[in-house]
Amino acid sequence: MLFDNRRKIYMKFKLQAKIKPAGDQPRAIKELVGLIHKNKKYQTLLGVTGSGKTFTVANVIAKIQRPVLVIAHNKTLAAQLVQEFRDFFPKNAVEYFVSYYDYYQPEAYIPTSDTYIEKDASINDEIDRMRGSATSSLVSRRDVIVVCSVSCIYGLGNPINYKQYILKLGAGQIMERDDLAGRLVDIGYSRSEDMKNGTFRLRGLSAEIASPFGEAIYRIDFRDEKIQKIQEFAGVSRDKRVCHENLDIFPARHFVVSPGELERSIPQILKEMRRRVKYFLGKKLYLEAERLERRVTQDMVMLREVGYVSGIENYSRYLTGREPGEAPYTLLDYFGDNFLTVVDESHVTLPQLGGMFEGDYSRKKNLVKYGFRLPSAFDNRPLRFEEFTRKTGQIIFTSATPGQTERKKSVKVVEQIIRPTGLLDPKLIIRKSKNQIKNIVEEIKTMPREERVLITTLTKKMAEELADYLKEKKIKACYLHSGVETLDRIRILNNLRRGKYQVLVGVNLLREGLDLPEVTLVGILDADSEGFLRNETSLIQTMGRAARNVKGRVILYCEKITRSIEAAARETGRRRKKQMMYNKKYGITPKTIKKGVRSIAGKKKKQKNYLPREYQKMTEITDIQRQIKDMEKEMEKAADNLEFERAIAIRDELGILKKISG
Repeated sequence: MLFDNRRKIYMKFKLQAKIKPAGDQPRAIKELVGLIHKNKKYQTLLGVTGSGKTFTVANVIAKIQRPVLVIAHNKTLAAQLVQEFRDFFPKNAVEYFVSYYDYYQPEAYIPTSDTYIEKDASINDEIDRMRGSATSSLVSRRDVIVVCSVSCIYGLGNPINYKQYILKLGAGQIMERDDLAGRLVDIGYSRSEDMKNGTFRLRGLSAEIASPFGEAIYRIDFRDEKIQKIQEFAGVSRDKRVCHENLDIFPARHFVVSPGELERSIPQILKEMRRRVKYFLGKKLYLEAERLERRVTQDMVMLREVGYVSGIENYSRYLTGREPGEAPYTLLDYFGDNFLTVVDESHVTLPQLGGMFEGDYSRKKNLVKYGFRLPSAFDNRPLRFEEFTRKTGQIIFTSATPGQTERKKSVKVVEQIIRPTGLLDPKLIIRKSKNQIKNIVEEIKTMPREERVLITTLTKKMAEELADYLKEKKIKACYLHSGVETLDRIRILNNLRRGKYQVLVGVNLLREGLDLPEVTLVGILDADSEGFLRNETSLIQTMGRAARNVKGRVILYCEKITRSIEAAARETGRRRKKQMMYNKKYGITPKTIKKGVRSIAGKKKKQKNYLPREYQKMTEITDIQRQIKDMEKEMEKAADNLEFERAIAIRDELGILKKISG
């Protein structure tokens, strides 16, 4: 959305919840807040599954009143956390910031086979919109929670430039319509009659701007070289919402470079290219020298002509004015000072944060060595782990199974084992793996319809094949793994809860953090296959998916009891015993968690909503077909008169009408 930044918003975090802290939560909240006030850098919340770690963190946020960065290790878990925090803080800004790629093939070179792989990616516009919403909230208000994946440590545009390019408009301001159009182009907007997010169009003495971050259209009316009026309309229905005295228009993309910055950067890039070409020629590497000179020269021509080139991020060091080796700008730089970082499921997230830099460097090494990229491309990178810790302030690690890194760094590990609901860790059942598929099918067929099942396999292919097999057995099943697109994962999980599916089969996404209170059975296939997917931590996390239902149970299929199975069973038994003692002492009867189904993805709009308002009353197909013929004649007439904008607008409406008419 677009904000009025003249009055920066300093709303307080206001926690709204029907429940109050209970069990271990009051003590955990007090200890965590106390350590934050004592300015301790690291602390860990060891919270078992179903103990309400998110609610505890929400209470901490409400007490310290600081912007918060929450980092999750996958997009699905991040989406769930967004939903939970929005429930707790409905009046505050809770944003979702993850990688906007549905598909991403990075640029690479394999010297052994002389294979160059071009970058190939598919961007999800909805996620891109949410990323923009996150950064715009951060620069305009303090009551912000951003839930993100490890993409938060990857390069983003300079936040100082981002703020400088915010376009301030106000009624009575001296400005011409065409001047506004030029300034919109400078900050990443494109002119289009479709009015998609981040576009604008001109109409007479007015300009219409489609918000990059939400479903709103802003119409700016001009008269006598001044802004006369600023109106906001709903994006789909075009119903008028409100008039604005002042409006701030945020850049449509994070990476905004002015013509002056381009002119300053291009000579520096060419200077590095000549130096590198000279190096290759000195080594008699003529192919590499020719390849690099051709590519960089072509890129600079494109930058001068259109201000953008595919792979522009590889020149980001120059375009953002950084020194060699200097850390890139990332989402963390948009927070400013004095913010809290929460690393969720830290036993998985921390290794990801620590490993991103080396993986990126390893891939780029060959690109630079063989003349596909300049050495400065190394500075288009994720943060090193030490840079991440330097850019963040105080950090809370949360996990049911914290690793050695968290334990060593933390001044204290705060335990939260008692669940306010009285729920126990699920019962463990160990069975032979010989007939595991047949057995799990029999279990599912005896279960009530309202109960749900999670099954974990060792590979994606196994998950897909098992889901297909269950469908053949008339069981409503679906698979979930990293190959499923981000927003589709969220919809699959919500469909499981709603009952469209009874069984979900997965590999690694069915472990940490998923809040599915309808799940009563977790089946772990090949539980004795020692390794990352079946170690003690993984087993405890997977078992925890059945810890939110009073009927929760876990079946481990194995031929032998491994050390991981034994350790996981021992820890689960310890927690069950402690919870039972607490329940007995306070007379608590365990109850299944009740939770509504919500989604950050929103509902898909029906096609009929896109029919222009003046045609919505047409119910007869003949009426629509008659209108199509009239509009085709009008479009041809506009084209003959060289009124191309009008012809394009008519063409777009014709497309909608033709779809409806079949």
